[in-house]
Amino acid sequence: MKTSTTRATQCSAAVLAAGLFTTACGSSGGGPAQNVGSFEGRGPITYVAGKDVSGTVQPVLDAWNKQHPKEKVTFVQLPTDPDSQRRQMIQNAETKSDAYTVLSLDAVWTSEFAAHRWVDRLPEDEFPLDRMVKPAVETGRYRGGQYAIPRDSDGGLLYYRSDLLRKAGVDEPPVTWAAMKEACAKVRKLPEARKMSCYTGQFQKYEGLTVNFAEAVHSAGGVVTDAKGQPDVDTPEAEQGLDFLAGSFKDGTISKDSITYQEEDGRRAFQNGQVIFERNWPYVYTAAAKDDGSSRVAGKFDVAPLPGLDGPGSSSLGGHNLALSSHARNKATALDFMKFFSNAENSRKNLEKGSLAPAYASLYEDEELVKKYPYLPVLKESILRAEPRPRVVQYGDTSKAIQQEAYAALTGAKSSDQALKDLQEELRKALRTTAAQ
Repeated sequence: MKTSTTRATQCSAAVLAAGLFTTACGSSGGGPAQNVGSFEGRGPITYVAGKDVSGTVQPVLDAWNKQHPKEKVTFVQLPTDPDSQRRQMIQNAETKSDAYTVLSLDAVWTSEFAAHRWVDRLPEDEFPLDRMVKPAVETGRYRGGQYAIPRDSDGGLLYYRSDLLRKAGVDEPPVTWAAMKEACAKVRKLPEARKMSCYTGQFQKYEGLTVNFAEAVHSAGGVVTDAKGQPDVDTPEAEQGLDFLAGSFKDGTISKDSITYQEEDGRRAFQNGQVIFERNWPYVYTAAAKDDGSSRVAGKFDVAPLPGLDGPGSSSLGGHNLALSSHARNKATALDFMKFFSNAENSRKNLEKGSLAPAYASLYEDEELVKKYPYLPVLKESILRAEPRPRVVQYGDTSKAIQQEAYAALTGAKSSDQALKDLQEELRKALRTTAAQ
C-alpha cells in the first residue's frame, strides 16, 4: 500500500540510520524490534534445516529425544540449496503454518525474518551469548533484539594440496590472487598435476555465488553497500574483485564446469584430486581428511586464509542460527531445545564430527582441540576478518540481483564494468521501491 511522501521520506531516513538499505517500512516489516513474548506449551516440535551433509544433526536430536520422550523433535530436512531452504521457510511463515518450529537460518537472513515477524524475539539473557564469538552473535540481532542464536559460525578457507606445492617448490600457501596463479602454474608442470584445475569455489547461480562475489569484492578493498547501507558496488575496487573471478574463468584458472558448482561439488572435486586450490567452508576438512579410502587427498592438504588482491582476503561471514517460528506451537519446549542444541558441549561435538565452526570462543583456544584440528587458528582468523553480506530485510531480492549480474560477468555475457553498473542500478531501485512502500 502506498503511503504519503512524508511517510516515505521518514521511513527512508530510518532505513539509512539502521544501515539497511532495503528495509521494508509499514505494517509488513521494518518496524521496531518486538518485545520478548511468553514461551508456553510443551510437546512435540520440529527442527527445520537443509540436508545434514555433516552428519551432526540427528545425533543431537537423538540425545534430546531420549531425555524428552514426550517432547520429541522431528527433523524436517529441506534441500541443500540455501535459496530453496529460505523459500520454503518463507512459504511456511506466510501461510502461518505451525509445521515448522525451530528454524536453522543462514546467518544473513535474520533481518528479513525478524522484520516480517516470521520469528520471535528471544530472551537473550537465557543464552550464554557472552561466551560466544561476537561476530556470530551479531548475526542474530535486529534493531536491538536477539532473534536468533548461533548454532555454529563459519568462515571461508582456502584448501590447498600441500604435497604438490612442496614438490613444485612453493614453500608457503599464497596470500594474493597473483601468487595463487603463479603457484598453480608451477604445480601443473608436475606430471601428476597436468590434468588438474587450479581453483574452484561456488559459482552456480545461487546463494553461494553471492558469497563468492562478496568475498572477491571485499578482498579487493571494495564493498557491496557502504557504512550507511547505500549500494556502492560500481567502483574500481569492486571491479578488480569481479575481474579476478571473470578473468580466472577466461584464462582457465577456474575450470568451466565450476560455473555449475555448489559446496558439495567443490568438495568432491578437491577430495577426488581434481583441483589444486578450493574455496569452501570448514566442514570439508573432516571429509577430506578421512583415511578410509573415501578421500584421495587425506594427509596431502592443508588450509590457509583466502587470498586477496594485495594480501590476505576476507571471507563472507557464514554460519547458521537457531530461530523460533512465530507460528509454532509448544514454544516452551522449543526454547529449551534451542538452549540444548546451542550449548558448548554440542558445539564441541559438531566440531569433532563435522568440522563445523564453533560458536564458543574458548573452543578455538582449547589445546586438545587445536592439536587434533590444527586448522582452528586459521578458521578463527577467517571469522574475525570476515565481512557480512548485506544485512537487509529484502535479502532475497538483493542476493538475486547479485547472482544475476555476477553470473553474467563470469559467463562473459557482460563485462565486469557493465555488470557492476547494472547491479548498482538494481540495488538503487530496491532502495527507491522500499522508500515508497
